[in-house]
Amino acid sequence: MIQLEDLTKTYRMGKVEVPALRGISLSVKQGEMLAIMGPSGSGKSTLMNVLGCLDVPSSGKYYLAGQEVGRLGDDRLAEIRNRKIGFVFQTYNLLPRITALENVELPLHYGDGNHGRKRALEALERVGLGHRARHRPTELSGGEQQRVGIARALVKGPSLLLADEPTGNLDSRSSLEIMAILQRLNREEGLTVVIVTHEADIAAHTRRIVSMRDGLVVGDEPVAAPRVAQVEAA
Repeated sequence: MIQLEDLTKTYRMGKVEVPALRGISLSVKQGEMLAIMGPSGSGKSTLMNVLGCLDVPSSGKYYLAGQEVGRLGDDRLAEIRNRKIGFVFQTYNLLPRITALENVELPLHYGDGNHGRKRALEALERVGLGHRARHRPTELSGGEQQRVGIARALVKGPSLLLADEPTGNLDSRSSLEIMAILQRLNREEGLTVVIVTHEADIAAHTRRIVSMRDGLVVGDEPVAAPRVAQVEAA
């Protein structure tokens, strides 16, 4: 699914060059679920942006599903993001004045009419929120809002899900609910899931942990016994 070869990213601030990625080589197979961890400034957010085709590397190669994408122009990158990648954000990024269903529909650009509405409702049902489709974000808990965010990421059928601190704003119970959904999507539907997190207990629910520091991968280890996210009945 993902192949990185000696990937670098350098930002220029006036006459100063700031290296964010300093030679990353990494492989992610279709159907994996892994966490990327590291302290602030380690380069994990920059790496996530490159993986999501939101930014391009300064050098090196990035292959996504066998296609080299690191040198593509903005239009082609946007097309790949639209077809292959779903994004889940820490802050949910929902529009507050429209319903959960309408938020999930947004990636479809309302171009599919009733068919798009059906797909959006199906995506909400996949995260257990079909019954809350007509509620606005302000009427939902933080965990429910994040589930709407996951449904929105799923609505176009991506093969890769990138989640940037998906539990960072949530309490422990809601965090487990989110991890249970991500584990199920990975286990039952074969979705490749990459999570950026600073929480070791969240990373423990994945099957592999990639550790970063100073723009480098300093660790890449399988999780011997991944935790299974289970939520007790309230």
